[in-house]
Amino acid sequence: MDPRYKQVQAVRIREEAVEIIEDTVVTESPLTVYFNGEELVTLLCTWEYTDELAVGFLHSEGFIKTRADIDDIRVDHKNGTVTVTGRSAVIARQTFLKRYITTGCGKGTSFYHLTDAVIKPVAADFKVASSEIHALMLQAQRRSDLFKTTGGVHSSAICSRNEILFFREDIGRHNTVDKLIGRCLLDDIETGDKILITTGRISSEILIKTANTGISVIASRSAPTELAVRHAGDLGVTVAAFVRGGRMNIYTHHERIMPRGEK
Repeated sequence: MDPRYKQVQAVRIREEAVEIIEDTVVTESPLTVYFNGEELVTLLCTWEYTDELAVGFLHSEGFIKTRADIDDIRVDHKNGTVTVTGRSAVIARQTFLKRYITTGCGKGTSFYHLTDAVIKPVAADFKVASSEIHALMLQAQRRSDLFKTTGGVHSSAICSRNEILFFREDIGRHNTVDKLIGRCLLDDIETGDKILITTGRISSEILIKTANTGISVIASRSAPTELAVRHAGDLGVTVAAFVRGGRMNIYTHHERIMPRGEK
């Protein structure tokens, strides 16, 4: 069986009927990330693309900026660890200690102040049609095999205007984004002309991860938070939410998304 999920026994009640069933549930595994010999955090995640997750997390938290900052990545499946060595940003440790860990979706961090993030505003001259975003969202839904099997994961994708480049699923919406960020960093992929498609809500944490990578457009089937919208306005990121049923709400920098029929 796929290691991403397992069969468990459950009691199903439908009106007056009671039956014992075998149900499929997603696996949840701890992954401890080490950087230059120092233990940073243990993430709860879906056990795949763990090297991407570690690299994306380190980039999102400011420990590394480019592929050149990484000397070595070692994944230990037996002990559930990823060890990364490379050049370290001193300021990352200072700001990392000022954040707190959330427990809802794997691991997330929240900034007390936007200035802690030390992020330059995104200035990409990039446009995409609303119809293209809807098409990408549909493509992502069709690829959500783990969600179809378990119903227990989020998914995100890095896309060009016409196709999905990388697609990731995980129990944590933060993890899906970090995995994609890690992949882009490892492959030295230009992100200013890319779109982040996600199923989860757009929180301030997700928004900051996106902006820190230089992605100019983020679109979700779900809702944004007020703080995410505020940060997106300041950081030059276009936020589109409730992308479903042929509609969407654009909260910031709407000039990047062209209505249907506009060229």
